[in-house]
Amino acid sequence: MEKPDLIGVDEEVLAYIAYLEGEVQKSKQSKKSRASSSSANPEPTEAPTTMQIITLSRNGVIKRTPRHLYARQKRAGMGVFEIDLPEDDRPHQILVGDVASDLIVITNFARVYKLPIANIQETQVRGKGAPLSDLLAGFGMHEREHMVTLLAGEGAHIAILTERGYVITRNKNFLKNGAILYDVNAILPPKAACWSTGTDEIFIGTKRGLGIRFATKQVSSKGSAGIRVEEGDELLGIAAVESDGGVLLVSDEGRGTIRLMEGFRPNKSPGGGGKVALKAENMVGMAKADPADDVFIVSSLCKMIRFNAGDIPAKTGAVQGVHLMSLRADEVTAAGVAQLS
Repeated sequence: MEKPDLIGVDEEVLAYIAYLEGEVQKSKQSKKSRASSSSANPEPTEAPTTMQIITLSRNGVIKRTPRHLYARQKRAGMGVFEIDLPEDDRPHQILVGDVASDLIVITNFARVYKLPIANIQETQVRGKGAPLSDLLAGFGMHEREHMVTLLAGEGAHIAILTERGYVITRNKNFLKNGAILYDVNAILPPKAACWSTGTDEIFIGTKRGLGIRFATKQVSSKGSAGIRVEEGDELLGIAAVESDGGVLLVSDEGRGTIRLMEGFRPNKSPGGGGKVALKAENMVGMAKADPADDVFIVSSLCKMIRFNAGDIPAKTGAVQGVHLMSLRADEVTAAGVAQLS
């Protein structure tokens, strides 16, 4: 648009117009500067890797993205948009696995199936997934059978937490397509699972931030009661950790800590009540974590942040934790840990 003829216009009006033009130009420069700043990675992106970040939604939509496409940020940042989901869905689980390996699918019948990660749809960081049910269709599952949880990575043993708070361990050689882990009629369907060395310790967490710790070797071959859950509380997950290690604990408010086991007294045997692990009304994520690892946290609005676990102050006592992710009318729904070493 051509600038109008301003001949004969009062000098004060001309001065005001010039002032407004200057302010508009400053605003444009400021926006360019902010855009440049936000697009720059705080740290160099890691070298290309075959490791994948796998995101599963509550309604069963799944995708994978190469881990190196996620730039590492500083703790408490805003994150970037992750999986593209409908408004009535939200992220539910984050997993990390090599593209050449399998996901262990655990169903409500306590059966296991191996799903090649390579079969999962690969997208960019911001991308749409595909129904997990389509990938499981060829396994011949019962019409009332459905996925409960997924497990990535590998280990010598698998530890399964049931809806009743029992723990069952099985050798990895037991994990064959269609194998039944245990009788669900006795101790209810599975809730969560983790890998174990068999000589480490089990840590079980609840939504209200309670936890229990005991030696894995104390779990009997038929399974043992793991934790007594208080009325109004519910189980969250299970992790296997060394006695000198730590567990990442994250609340829906985006706060969290790495709780060191040296400050969390172990029970003499499984099956006791929980002790406060994180001061939170709603704990939504937990995983074994070391300072050299990277943490991935995702929110209900599908924003994902990646930062180094060493940025989180490790604590021996119960705390509310520090801010891990900046949230605006949002809440954290899941967390995962990537071992880089």
